[in-house]
Amino acid sequence: MSSKQDRFTKRRLRSAYLSVVISIALVLFVLGVFGVLLINTQTISRSIKENFAISILLQDDASTAEVNQFFTSLKLAPYTKSAQIISKEDAAEELKSILDEDFVDFLGYNPLHDGIELKLKAEFLSSEKLTELESDFSKKAFVQEIVYDKILVTKMNDNLRILSIGLISGAFLLTLISIALINSSIRLAIYSKRFIIKTMQLVGATTAFIRKPFLLRSLGQGILGSSIALLLLFSLITWLSSYIPGFAEFQNNYFLLILGLSILVLGLLISLTCTFFALKKYLRLKTDQLYF
Repeated sequence: MSSKQDRFTKRRLRSAYLSVVISIALVLFVLGVFGVLLINTQTISRSIKENFAISILLQDDASTAEVNQFFTSLKLAPYTKSAQIISKEDAAEELKSILDEDFVDFLGYNPLHDGIELKLKAEFLSSEKLTELESDFSKKAFVQEIVYDKILVTKMNDNLRILSIGLISGAFLLTLISIALINSSIRLAIYSKRFIIKTMQLVGATTAFIRKPFLLRSLGQGILGSSIALLLLFSLITWLSSYIPGFAEFQNNYFLLILGLSILVLGLLISLTCTFFALKKYLRLKTDQLYF
């Protein structure tokens, strides 16, 4: 009879241990997916911003020396991602391919101008910075016009800002929910051992002695749960990279490493903290309170 009771107790303990590990793993996996979405949003946002081109059209009588000096200063500027001189002939060829028509022959001359295509670093692409640059460039005598879509810049920045705020808010809310779910699982697991805790107290075990095995077990649960979550997460990333063209190109290995370490640390901290405070509650309970 005692042997059956021991086997039953061991099965309950294993079941409680696995339920906590699975809870930690699933919750951290979902949190990790949210983190990947946030990282990819920032990467895609940067890519979109850094592909936005500003055209600086030059006067027909602009001197080569002035243009070269200006172009060199642009390439060395801290806000420049890339700069490229585009001749009127190259611009005409590009426009011909778009229109599928030789407008130069039709007009009898090339109406386009030599220009410089400027792309800014993502952090500098704002309406205020573009207005400032437009004012500075327009002061130069050899610059005829600055061309870019002002409305598009405003809408793009606003939409990307709203998306980022939404994802960050969602990640924060999901973190709180994750802590609550893991805490609930750990409390249930410790609740099932409340009589063991009280028995150890009655035979004279110290608080530190009682806490030690529970905290060590929670450390193992946190490591195992986090490891499973990371395995699922990076398996998902690998699968998506093989099935979605271009998905792998947006993955930033540095940020993914930070995300992985964050998930591991978060799993350990939540597991240890919830175990500590759950134990604190049951260590204070009186014997007659164990049945409620």
